[in-house]
Amino acid sequence: MANKLSHYLDSFNSDLKIDSAVKESVAGEIYTHLEDKSQELKEKGLSEEEANNIATESFGSPQLIARQIYEVHSQGTCQEAFFAALPHLLVALLFALYYWQSIVGLLSILITVTGVVVYGWYHNKPIWFFPWLGYYLLPVIVTGILLICLPQGWVWLATLAYIPLALFAIIYILRETASRDWLYVSLMLTPLPVVFSWLFALGTRNEFLVSNISLAKLQVHIPWIVVSFLVLAVATFIFTRVRQRWCKTAALLIPPSVILILVTVANRGSVNFWGWLILSFSLFALASPAWLQARS
Repeated sequence: MANKLSHYLDSFNSDLKIDSAVKESVAGEIYTHLEDKSQELKEKGLSEEEANNIATESFGSPQLIARQIYEVHSQGTCQEAFFAALPHLLVALLFALYYWQSIVGLLSILITVTGVVVYGWYHNKPIWFFPWLGYYLLPVIVTGILLICLPQGWVWLATLAYIPLALFAIIYILRETASRDWLYVSLMLTPLPVVFSWLFALGTRNEFLVSNISLAKLQVHIPWIVVSFLVLAVATFIFTRVRQRWCKTAALLIPPSVILILVTVANRGSVNFWGWLILSFSLFALASPAWLQARS
C-alpha cells in the first residue's frame, strides 16, 4: 500500500538535516524511485503490499540513506564557509582597528548584521546565515541581563516590559533553527560564552554583571579579544567545510569552550558566583544542542 512508501519517506525526511529546498528535491527523487520499483514488482504479479515492502527494504534503512545524503550535501563551498565566518571576522576587525570606540563603526556592524539576517531568513536560511543570526540575538540577550544595572525603581518595569518580548523572539528563533538542525543552534550560539567571558573579565566591579568596562583593561586585552573571534571564525569555517557530524560537533564545542575556560580562569577574580552561573549556563546552551544531535 502507498502508505508504506509515505511512511518510509517521512522517516527519511525527519532524519535528513539539509536545506529544505534540497531536501524536497531529494525526497521527490527517492519517492519516484520507490514507486517505479514497486510498480515493476506489481507487474511481476506481486500484491501492492508485497511490492511496497520489497521496494523499501531493497532501498535500505531511511536513517542510513539520510546520513549518506547529509554527508554529500552538508559540505558548504569555500565561499559559503567564508561568509559563515565573516561575522566573527568583522567583530575581530572592529576591535583590531579600534572601531569599537566609534558609534559609526558599531552602527555599521549592527546594520550589516540585521540586513544579512533579514535576507537569509527569507531565502531558506542557508548554512552561512546562522552565525549572523547569533550576533543578531546577542544584543537582545545581553540587554536583558544588563537590565539589572538600571536604577532600582526601573528594574521591575523594564523587566516586565522587555523580558517577555525578548523571550518570545528568542524561543521562536531557537525553535525555527532547531527544526532545521540542532547543530545550527550551537552554531548560532558560539559567540555567547566568549562574549560573556570577556564581559566579566574586563569588568571593574565584582557584581552580578559587569556594568562598567575598564577601558585600560580593554586596551591591554584587545589582541586576545581579536584572537578569540578569529578562532571562532576558523571554527565556523571548518564546521561549514567538513561533512561528518562528529567533526562539525567538535568544531563547534572545542574552540569556544577553550576560549571561555582560558579567559575566565585567567580573570577569575573578576567573576563572582552569579557570573560563573551565567558563564556555565551559556556554555551549557552552546553544548547541549550539539550533544543531543551527536547522540541521534
